[in-house]
Amino acid sequence: MRKEVISASQLFSMIFLFEMGTALVVPIGLESGHAVWISILFALPGGILLFLVYIYLHRQYPKLIISGYTQKILGRFLGWPLSLLYIPIFMYNGSRNLREAGDLLIASSYDRTPIFIINAMMIIAVIYILRKGIEVFSRTAEIYLLIIFAMGLICCFVVIAAGLIKFENLFPLHAKDWRDALTSAYPSIWIFPYGELVCFTTILTHISKFRVAKRTGIAAITLSGLLLSFTHAIEISALGSDIYARATFPLFTTITLVNLANFIQRLDALVMLTLIIGVFFKMTIYCYTAMAVTADLFKVKDMRKLAVPIGIVVLFSSFASAENYSIHLEEGKVFMKYILTYMCAGIPIMLFIVHYIRKSLGFLK
Repeated sequence: MRKEVISASQLFSMIFLFEMGTALVVPIGLESGHAVWISILFALPGGILLFLVYIYLHRQYPKLIISGYTQKILGRFLGWPLSLLYIPIFMYNGSRNLREAGDLLIASSYDRTPIFIINAMMIIAVIYILRKGIEVFSRTAEIYLLIIFAMGLICCFVVIAAGLIKFENLFPLHAKDWRDALTSAYPSIWIFPYGELVCFTTILTHISKFRVAKRTGIAAITLSGLLLSFTHAIEISALGSDIYARATFPLFTTITLVNLANFIQRLDALVMLTLIIGVFFKMTIYCYTAMAVTADLFKVKDMRKLAVPIGIVVLFSSFASAENYSIHLEEGKVFMKYILTYMCAGIPIMLFIVHYIRKSLGFLK
């Protein structure tokens, strides 16, 4: 079977859309209050360093994904079961993204539609694109990147033009605010969304020129981090930190306040479309990563055959994991603190250290 190849611009598009994903719409870093936008900037260098760890491991094993070089570094006895843990975690995270998209659509417009129907429609699109392959998916990302930029410019312009920005909601920043921002940045924002880039350890093997993957990834992470900080700063300045913390989807709440000359109103469709696009790409990458790890561990020759079973598991997990959205958010905090932090950062950093020590001592050639 021909190896699928993606370009640097396609990698940039996928990383950018993946990073924006649900982080653009849902509230993050609530511990830091009105300094959330500072927390995102604080976590950005840590996110870049974590990506450099992924790049280092990829360059040491350019033909292997994370499950492959985990077994190479730790041995099959430890590496295989450790890699196996990534499969349910990737699928669970994909189901969480699907649940968030479904809840927003129900809360905004489709209040009489069962969440199962909405999520099923989205997962069908994910399965379809996964069956087409990573090349088709990456070309799709290039197109939707332009659409996201266009909608972002429109939303920012109308919010500013409508006079919703109040800088007193962002300043002043006291010493306590800086400490809270740093505490919120690590590990919370460091892992979500930056640490989730561990998914790209299964995609880097498809880069046509792997030497450009490093600077392409850093550029995409930096741009997405700056835009996330800017977007959440606009949300807090328009809503205030109290409403921002209580709002289920702050960006949606912000855009509903727009009333420009009693003519430009009801732009919430742009927010919903932004979330649908972001969730589609983020969820697809999670499902693809689960497929890649499963195919590698169980020696499945054509990983596309796994798209349907993995998509079905993600679909049913999306509405069965939590009774309501509040419980969904609480489960997310526990999941990120006790599981995701170790899977996204702990294990890759451990692999980096073990590999570096073994290579320095001459055990690896």
